Amino acid sequence: MKKKRLFIYFSIITAVFFSCSGAPKKTGDVFAIRSHAENLLELGSREAGRGNFDNALAILNESKRNAVLSDDPSVIIRCSLSRANVLYSLGRMTEAFAEWEQAVEEAQKSGNAELESVCRIFLARGNLVSGRLPAQSVLDEVEREQANIKTDKLYIAFSWQVKGLALRAMGDYAKAEEAVKMSLDIHEKDIYLENASFDWYTIASIRSLSGNTQSALQALDTAIAIDRRIENSWGLAASWRAVGDVYMKEKKEKDALNAYNRAKAIYEAMGNSYETAEINSRIAQIKIN
Repeated sequence: MKKKRLFIYFSIITAVFFSCSGAPKKTGDVFAIRSHAENLLELGSREAGRGNFDNALAILNESKRNAVLSDDPSVIIRCSLSRANVLYSLGRMTEAFAEWEQAVEEAQKSGNAELESVCRIFLARGNLVSGRLPAQSVLDEVEREQANIKTDKLYIAFSWQVKGLALRAMGDYAKAEEAVKMSLDIHEKDIYLENASFDWYTIASIRSLSGNTQSALQALDTAIAIDRRIENSWGLAASWRAVGDVYMKEKKEKDALNAYNRAKAIYEAMGNSYETAEINSRIAQIKIN
């Protein structure tokens, strides 16, 4: 299954609330620059979530600039994490890792142990997907840092998701699915539907790798149903492509072709020539008698 959706999902945005007095605000207390950085961060992450990576990066660059102007460590760190995800999705790996490492360094300087652990898990996840570190090393890192993440539910879910990915890479499929379902429980309970869709997508990949293709297709059906509800075109295209891959594994070429054509139609409607070409390469390999 495609790595890009992995990095789209991990462009998680969480708000940090600052306490303030009930006194009338002075001009300097309006936090206009910081608010602008937060708004751009949300917008850029939304664009990334729809596969518009070039536009997302431009927005996140401006978000990062405003975050630096406000000198707010939390906003700077979260901008770096989302920016790194987009850079990775664009194939700019060296820049992506530099951005993740910068986020870790900024979190260390700020003394925010929880956010530092989040940054380290982001970096570990990058090392896992890129093959820079073995899965066992990533799993050990996640288990060390996971205990520090206690207050933000999205980041708690994130740590379980990465743990599941490491276990999947190690071939421990039962434990991998258990870990991802911990993430899913949080996302379904708090109605983070796009994240829940990705959890089901990941569960499908685990089931497919374990040879449980029918159960994998059921998980993808759930992901597709959620993405249709929230009109997540990128998620729909990725899931339909995955359906095609599972059918190919079962040697059901006609069903695979139908699924690939669904994915292709969505990518074409999005104007994504790269993914359309990739789908075409899959279709060209199908031989139906």
